[in-house]
Amino acid sequence: MGSDKGLLKLEAKTWAQTAFDKLTALELAIVLSVNEKQRKDYTAAFNSNELICDDRSLSIHGPLAGVLSVHLQHPAEDLLVLACDMPLMETDLLKELLHLHQQHSAKAAFVYASDGEPEPLCGIYKSGGLSHILSLYRNNQLARHSMKYMLEHIATLLVPIPDDKKKCFRNFNAHAELNGL
Repeated sequence: MGSDKGLLKLEAKTWAQTAFDKLTALELAIVLSVNEKQRKDYTAAFNSNELICDDRSLSIHGPLAGVLSVHLQHPAEDLLVLACDMPLMETDLLKELLHLHQQHSAKAAFVYASDGEPEPLCGIYKSGGLSHILSLYRNNQLARHSMKYMLEHIATLLVPIPDDKKKCFRNFNAHAELNGL
């Protein structure tokens, strides 16, 4: 994209604020995962206590670093993860995940899937599953540091995305994709 996607605007709000507002509507405690380079820009838009920087003890980058960094700060909490580059996400889909989380105690992760492929950046991750992934990482047993690879190591409930909701999972990675948004 060439710039920080969370700071792009949809109407009058940044994508990060749009995601934050959707989670706020669910009455959840919310934090934003940022890397050290993003901290200054995000502190201008959010309270510093709402930001968690990637933990320096983790020698990984990307979404998994962010999720594990939040887990290290809140090890007893289950995490609902929503990527800021899914600005079309609907709160009803997030509510469905919360409902499934309450119904299926044996699962460690709850993510939507499109044609069997998980969408790991809109999901719920239980603290026990994240502790297991952190242990695998610390013992050099996590060969790849991706969210999809992580899901292969914890009990995951894949929730099929209804055809009429697939647009909600569209993430935007290039300016050309923004036409019509």
